[in-house]
Amino acid sequence: MSVETDPQPASRSESSAAPSTPPAAPPVAPSADASRVTALVRRHLAIGWWGLLVFLTLGIVIEALHGFKVRWYSDVGMELRQAMMRLTHAHGGMLAIVHLLFAGTLTWMPHLPPRSMTVASRCLTIALLLIPGGFCLGGFFLLRTESGVEAEPGVGVFLVPIGAVFLVVGIVSTALAQRSIGRD
Repeated sequence: MSVETDPQPASRSESSAAPSTPPAAPPVAPSADASRVTALVRRHLAIGWWGLLVFLTLGIVIEALHGFKVRWYSDVGMELRQAMMRLTHAHGGMLAIVHLLFAGTLTWMPHLPPRSMTVASRCLTIALLLIPGGFCLGGFFLLRTESGVEAEPGVGVFLVPIGAVFLVVGIVSTALAQRSIGRD
């Protein structure tokens, strides 16, 4: 088997010359919709991750209060306070994850109707503040009954159903917007 070689090597200028390629197109500025979606994604990623940090840290604090038998939290008759703090921790963590899912939805489906996404964004943010906030305020400021026992959550608990309405509106807005994409 013989290997053929080129008797005359190509000159240096010929070998380094690249084939002619068309010039690259100038970068296109992102549209207003794309930059708005990017801003919403960043906002909800930040809200989600910081929310997880806050509410998971609250869970650690709750465990410490229980473990060190802090009277304000662990005394007999404080079961309602314990329940309200656990609800704060659980709902806050869950809603933080909802924000991360919303950011993912915006990333995967950037062409959702802008008005629907703005409504959903605001509603989900308000829900993250009101639902855990209502449970927390209700647990911090327990109401005393006639016998002097703290047996009722504080008035802050009335924020929870208001937050739940905002949560439902945000989720329905997102679900309907996603559904409308396939019809276009």
